[in-house]
Order: sequence, then C-alpha cells, then structure tokens
Amino acid sequence: MTTNEFFGKSIFLSNWFSILLVTCVAVLLRCLVAKFDVAKYLWGHNNEEFVSDLTNNSKEGDCEEYLSALPEVEHVPYFGATITLPGGSKQFYEMANNRHSVRAFKPHPIPAFDVIENCILAAGCAPSGAHTEPWTFCVISNKDFKHRIRHIVEREEEINYAQRMSKQWRSDLRPLKTNHVKSYLTDAPYLILVFKQVYGFTKSGKRKQHYYNEISVSIAVGILLCALQAAGVSSLVTTPLNCGAALCRLLKRPINEKLLVLMPIGYPSDNCLIPNFKRKELKDIIFVN
Repeated sequence: MTTNEFFGKSIFLSNWFSILLVTCVAVLLRCLVAKFDVAKYLWGHNNEEFVSDLTNNSKEGDCEEYLSALPEVEHVPYFGATITLPGGSKQFYEMANNRHSVRAFKPHPIPAFDVIENCILAAGCAPSGAHTEPWTFCVISNKDFKHRIRHIVEREEEINYAQRMSKQWRSDLRPLKTNHVKSYLTDAPYLILVFKQVYGFTKSGKRKQHYYNEISVSIAVGILLCALQAAGVSSLVTTPLNCGAALCRLLKRPINEKLLVLMPIGYPSDNCLIPNFKRKELKDIIFVN
C-alpha cells in the first residue's frame, strides 16, 4: 500500500482538520463553563463584590499603580467607649427587647425633626467595607408621595400574595395577620427608605467599588432601629418585593442605588395590637466555647 493510499483510507488522518477544530471548540466551551460556574457560585452566595473583583482583575495589569479612594489621614489613639448607658448592657437589652414591629400608627408627626436626624446620624456611624459608607436614607413626610408609594407597594403586594408567594410562605405570615393592604404607609407620619449604594464615585467621577455594601447597610439599619427605639419612636421594617425599581424612579434615585428596606416610623395608634410572640432564650442563640 502506498503512502497516498494509507492516508486516503485513514478516517482520522483524512479529517484531521475537522477533528482539530471540534477539539478546540470543545476546550473553549469547557473553559467558559468553568468560568460561569465560579461566577454562578459566588453570585449564589451574595458575594457580588468578589465576582466584580474577579472580572476587574482579569482586565487589570499587574504594573498599574492604584490610588486609595480614602484620604491618607493620621491614625489617632482610641481608648474605648467613653459614652455609655447608665445601666450598661442590661439596660440596652431591656430597651431592645421592648422594641416591636408596629403596623398601626398615629398620624401625628414627631415633635422635633432633629430626633430623626440624630437617629440617622447614629445609623451613619455603622462600620462599612473599606469605609465606603454605602447608604442613603430618604425621609418621606409628603402625603402625596406617601400615597404614591403605597399605591406602588400595594399593587405589587396584591400580585405577591396571589401568585408569587408560595402556600407555605402565606401560611407562615398568617399569624401576623398581614395582607396586601398597607395602610401604615400613609398613616405613619414618616417613611424612611434605606438605599444601598452598590458602587460610588470618586471626586474625579471614576466608579468606586463598595465592598460588602448590603452587609454594611444592614448593620446601619440595625443601629437605626435601636436609635429610634431609644428616642421612643416605633418602627416597622418592610422589604417591598418587586417594588425597588419603581420606588427608585419615583424618588429619582441614581442608578447606583437599590432599595434595601422601607421603614414607616412614628408613634403607635391607640388601638395598636401586636402578636404576643416569645423571643428565643439565650441558650437557643448562643454558643460558647
């Protein structure tokens, strides 16, 4: 058999180009799938910062010099807390334990608006990733805006209760006696909408990463709740499902902000009722080693 006859009869050799092309395509697809799986895993664990970092690092050269978004300030001595409660941790626990979610408010405004301002200032003292302070607190007292917010929320909540929520979810909410009607959104004298800034901007207008923005803003909301309670102001934390985009447009929030929570605040109405739930005991929430 001649060499030409051998190559002509060999399937693999006669189709070597097609086989090589298919192999290259398969390897490329495998690499893409692997990269997608990493991103999918990280997104599934709410680590959008890591996914962003992964993307950015693949584009950035090792020789580029980076400047901090924070100013280079002097580090000063700190000797611990100097302003404390007279009753210490026990008094703080008693105050926190006295806080309950309120869904029925008096329409009367809080006498001094600086009470709300001080509470938001306290929330703004929360720790944040790389000190980015990725929060915006929108305080709404205008009746027209509150009615428009209520309309947006109730429209979506009616669909949520009818279609989007599972039967188990609706069953779990039954003891709270909630439904799609949210009268507290117009009854409460103030609404605080807390937005997380997914990213920010430097003074030069360059996009600035906000690390752990949702965790940082969630900590700030916790401090806000305690500050309001310390001032004698009741509150309710709500997370309006599928309403974020519409509320952002209504309040003309910038594209880098996303709604985290909506909080009606004020004083409980005279006929306010709350479910008499019992909180978990210390042994159920602590592990000491």
